[in-house]
Amino acid sequence: MTRDDRPDRAAGGGRDGQGTPVGRRVVLGMLAAGAAGVATAPLLQRAYDSALGAAAQKDPTGLSGLLPGGGGFRYYSVTGSVPEKDAHHYRLTVDGLVRHRAGYSLADLCRMPQTRLVRDVQCVTGWRVPGTPFEGVRLSALLDAAGVRPEARAVRFTCFDGAYSESLTLEQARRDDVLVALRMQDKPLAHAHGGPVRLYVAPMYFYKSAKWLSGITVTEQVEPGYWEDRGYDVDAWVGRSNGRDDAPTT
Repeated sequence: MTRDDRPDRAAGGGRDGQGTPVGRRVVLGMLAAGAAGVATAPLLQRAYDSALGAAAQKDPTGLSGLLPGGGGFRYYSVTGSVPEKDAHHYRLTVDGLVRHRAGYSLADLCRMPQTRLVRDVQCVTGWRVPGTPFEGVRLSALLDAAGVRPEARAVRFTCFDGAYSESLTLEQARRDDVLVALRMQDKPLAHAHGGPVRLYVAPMYFYKSAKWLSGITVTEQVEPGYWEDRGYDVDAWVGRSNGRDDAPTT
């Protein structure tokens, strides 16, 4: 036991180790302060998350990514800034090797059947957020509506940050645990978390879950994404790729 861990008899003010009685007014004041802290904590957390997300988008050093965000998440962007899209301006396109090209507004996506998944989120850099709810439209539903052509083998995802991209094989994209996500932690996706719409690939490392999703293009073959071009594995199964042995998230 270190000096800081040891109980300090003198701290109580009594020679026999008994604490000095605390007055009723002090107790009531402490309870009021605690209640105020509980009431304001969500507001302070949201303000912190918003400020950290904004800072991360304008941080060329990447140091802001070392700070924990809300719910244990960290904020990453590969560009200096990312434009915000609201419900009036957001559009998701589905094109490529499909019979019916389509464009979806946020309202269109919200009207479609929603799937909710609660899984751990694992980043390839090592941090993990347990039991994180995501909710949205199964990617397979959008692919079925578009009518995938027989020669198609993969799906490419682009983002309205203007830089990020990702890919999955067609088989991977059709999994039940791959979503075009509209909600995270039972709230609409915030801009800093990739909102209003992002990809969520539950069984893979989080870099596969592209933020700020704007395009879904069906292709003949897998095209390496932003981080694959920089050395990350294209098949990013948690615990079975990138030289890591993390516990699976499914």
